[in-house]
Amino acid sequence: MRRTMLFLPSNNPNMICNGGLLGADSLIFDLEDAVAPDQKDAARELLKNALGSLNFGKCEIIVRINGLDTPYWEEDLEYILPLKPDMIMPPKVSGGDYIRTLDQKLTELEAKFGIPAGSTRILALLETAQGVENAYEIARASKRMMGLFLGAEDLSADLRCKRTKEGSEILYARGRLVCAARAAGIEVYDTPFTDVQDLDGLEKDAEFAKGLGFSGKACISPAHVDTVNRVFSPTPADIQYAKDVFAVIAEAKRLGKGAISLRGKMIDAPIVQRARLVLEAASEIEGVDYFAETV
Repeated sequence: MRRTMLFLPSNNPNMICNGGLLGADSLIFDLEDAVAPDQKDAARELLKNALGSLNFGKCEIIVRINGLDTPYWEEDLEYILPLKPDMIMPPKVSGGDYIRTLDQKLTELEAKFGIPAGSTRILALLETAQGVENAYEIARASKRMMGLFLGAEDLSADLRCKRTKEGSEILYARGRLVCAARAAGIEVYDTPFTDVQDLDGLEKDAEFAKGLGFSGKACISPAHVDTVNRVFSPTPADIQYAKDVFAVIAEAKRLGKGAISLRGKMIDAPIVQRARLVLEAASEIEGVDYFAETV
């Protein structure tokens, strides 16, 4: 369950040490934009020591490496992969070849370090017009692909438009990534909301992203984690309705009925699928088997 992915600069010891206490489902340790060129070596060493010695609890560990068009990315992987992060996030992914090149390097390093082949997943950061247009190709480029991730700040610069809180300039990109990811059977994550102080704006933006079909949303501030977690979690009403769906299905089977309805609406396959996703999410978040309660 990845409702929130919190970016942490890999050259900030205090933020790294407290990462597991900030409430995010996943932590993205950033070796790219947050680290100046002359600090890359120090950041790698700090992150290597942190991942090898600190306990981040249930947080999933993601590392954003430097781009494949830079001289840094291979050394990033040499340092980090032996620590077995859950995922690697490559930035500015432009097409399928980019992912296949990364896949090949990961395969080589997994063999070198005795890591199970194919176990390192990829979360691709799409933040250029070319990347957005090639979203489906990217999503299907490797079996390692876990999801697509929208980076709106760099994308807006590439589109030569102003980045706004309302987000109309990235609506097309958001929709395209959601469709591409779902068509490829992987997850999709929304860009961070960059105004740290505007929690009302954050909630509105997160609700909109959820409504489009995003699996979760990134955060650049710990202050945003609770709001995004709440938005991307099923509400008590959602959970109750999902439980009622499965209860009425069980009752219909008992009575030998074919067509069934709930609260005046026919229960069809899409409704059942949505109810299943709600109960799966709620069960994972709360540690309760909600499916058992519907039997």
